[in-house]
Amino acid sequence: MSAERFYITTPIYYVNDVPHIGHAYTTVVCDAIARFHRLDGRTVHFLTGTDEHGQKVEKAAAAAGEAPQAFCDRLSDSFRALMTQLDISNDDFIRTTEPRHLRACQALWQKLVERGEIYLGAYEGWYAVRDEAFYGEDELTLGPDGKRRAPSGAEVEWVKEPSYFFRLSAWQDRLLKLYAERPDFIAPDSRRNEVISFVKSGLKDLSVSRTSFSWGVKVPNDPKHIMYVWLDALTNYITAVGYPDEATPSYRRYWPADMHMVGKDIVRFHTVYWPAFLMAAGVEPPKRVFAHGWWTIEGQKMSKSLGNVIEPVATARKYGLDPVRYFLLRELPFGQDGDFSHRAMVGRINGDLANGLGNLAQRVLTQIQRNCEAKAPAPGAFSAEDSALLDKASALLAGCRADMAVPAPHAMLERLWAVIGEADRYINAQAPWKLKTADPARMATVLYVAAEVLRHLGILVQPVMPGSGAKLLAALGQGEGARDFAALARRLAPGTALPAPTALFPRFVEEGAAAGAGR
Repeated sequence: MSAERFYITTPIYYVNDVPHIGHAYTTVVCDAIARFHRLDGRTVHFLTGTDEHGQKVEKAAAAAGEAPQAFCDRLSDSFRALMTQLDISNDDFIRTTEPRHLRACQALWQKLVERGEIYLGAYEGWYAVRDEAFYGEDELTLGPDGKRRAPSGAEVEWVKEPSYFFRLSAWQDRLLKLYAERPDFIAPDSRRNEVISFVKSGLKDLSVSRTSFSWGVKVPNDPKHIMYVWLDALTNYITAVGYPDEATPSYRRYWPADMHMVGKDIVRFHTVYWPAFLMAAGVEPPKRVFAHGWWTIEGQKMSKSLGNVIEPVATARKYGLDPVRYFLLRELPFGQDGDFSHRAMVGRINGDLANGLGNLAQRVLTQIQRNCEAKAPAPGAFSAEDSALLDKASALLAGCRADMAVPAPHAMLERLWAVIGEADRYINAQAPWKLKTADPARMATVLYVAAEVLRHLGILVQPVMPGSGAKLLAALGQGEGARDFAALARRLAPGTALPAPTALFPRFVEEGAAAGAGR
């Protein structure tokens, strides 16, 4: 992690409905990565936004009795509000209906035409409106209702219309060369293998325009054609840094993107179509695409028909914003599928947060408040046990950097919580409460060591739980200028005034549980 800049993107979210926990998950992961890099001294550009064109949006707007633009305005506002509600630190929020984006899309199209990569023909085949994707006959299954369905389960329809085509078939070998030369271009490995297998099976030229609906970016010089929604949507990543003005400082600084974060269902668009479009236009492809897994809800697939869609803002109100952010990043190995359950959420809040980091902070800070005149104590000579724990705290940054380079935020959190466990055992073994009269100098040293470990934990937990990390650091007398990763090289200054401690993570008790406990 030596580069001075870092550009990370979420997928832009389709505005056919309001945000759910899946949107929150991707966004919080990207936010944690962006915050980590900022704290590590990099200039970060973090992009999110909304994908507002296509037949699916046009149909959803009609069903809602709204004009497409008004429908998009309303739904896009709900995603923009989510960024504030989840304490997301995005630097830009892009909408594909913005003039800057229309200009970028049409410029990219013109570049592809000039380079002979697009030609006019006619498309006849299967199309899934829900996925906004074309499928071959061999990819479809026949449902019990007699209807053909895509691998995603979306119903397909037979489409026959004039279309412009992108010469995707010409890019098969060059894509395979890209994957071979850059083995970390697609992650995790299971997705990389899936994409390579798909490309090796043979690529056909891709239909990149439609004439059967009108809500989209018009093809330059042929306005009867609407640009294929994925060519439109993917272009957002370069629009946001200034394309087609490739000489602008933002474009020169941030492109190619360091990481596109996507759900596993759209990995093909980002790792096959997108790099092919870019290379065909003479633009460098992104450095990495990471495809994460999906959440089930209490063991079931999330769906409106089952009534189990998790609304992220209501969930954050119930459990607390930082606990929800922590749960999303800790509960499952990043890249795999996982299950969202309320029992697991409460277990993480009460076990990891209240009884873990929160209890450690309360024990240490309360004793300092009572026995050290509410100031960071002055340590004496460190024992072997003191030095061992301090060394583990000092080693955290290197380990966390390695974890977030993967990225593996769950592993970073496991690493931090392992040191929380070590610190708890250290406090129990040293028993500073017994040293107040027997050996006050030793008590001061023990509490100093514990406070210094808490300082490391407070700094490093900030990307995942920014509010709680800031609260812990404030409790340790650390101002905003002492909260980035460079501050880890310093030590807590003895004599620093510490405010009276307050609970960092209250235990979560379900309504009615306390009343019923006595019966």
